[in-house]
Amino acid sequence: MSNPKTILITGATSGVGFEVAKQLLAEGYLVQVTGRNEKSLAVLQRLGAQIFKVDLSEAGSIDLLLSEIGIPDIILFSAGIAKFALAQETNDCEMEEMFTVNVTAPIQLTQRILPSWIERKNGHFLYMGSQAGKVATPKASVYAATKHALIGYTDALRMEVAQYGIEVSVIHPGPIDTAFLDRADASGKYRDSVGKHLLTVDQVAEAVVKTIRHPKREVDLPKIMGVTSKLHAIAPRLVERIGRKFFMKKME
Repeated sequence: MSNPKTILITGATSGVGFEVAKQLLAEGYLVQVTGRNEKSLAVLQRLGAQIFKVDLSEAGSIDLLLSEIGIPDIILFSAGIAKFALAQETNDCEMEEMFTVNVTAPIQLTQRILPSWIERKNGHFLYMGSQAGKVATPKASVYAATKHALIGYTDALRMEVAQYGIEVSVIHPGPIDTAFLDRADASGKYRDSVGKHLLTVDQVAEAVVKTIRHPKREVDLPKIMGVTSKLHAIAPRLVERIGRKFFMKKME
């Protein structure tokens, strides 16, 4: 790559973020990564990434990070957490952590980057959304709420920055076969309920890298899920009745 772009990837020490970082390094991008897993950070550093062991949910961490990395050309917001439980079983700490990591941190980082990108009239934000942000499912009420919030934010942001040549993309995967699911639901019932529908990390990473090369408004994974969200907009009661029976019965 004769004029390599710099991409910052948050939450790059596992799952999709880790795989995307490896692919982009192999293609010649200048890759900056954040995460908390020291072993994964060390692997990415050996491959050529600039690493930052940081928890972006901690106060002051975003400003500290930006003071060290400068202004990237692209940002992939891959960091995210979930707790799959009934609404009454989700405690205050779990709620706050999900909103901080999934919503507040990416919004704050976006806000701090925007002035520089607006001035130079260029940049590309990629956010990891979720199909849960389009069609909520039982036992994921708070997680779905964070992704709904992110969709609302990115829809408005896209309109605000279009005049400056800044791209805003959102990747909406269904459940992915990663440790994320195991951390979100220690019982394993959620994984069992969606087992045959799980996406692989490679499938999602491939879609992300493709979107980096050729920006799109949003990407649904699998594609059929885009139909589901459109159906939900037209016949929400029908979709929710089917979803309630599927998830509640399989996760009891």
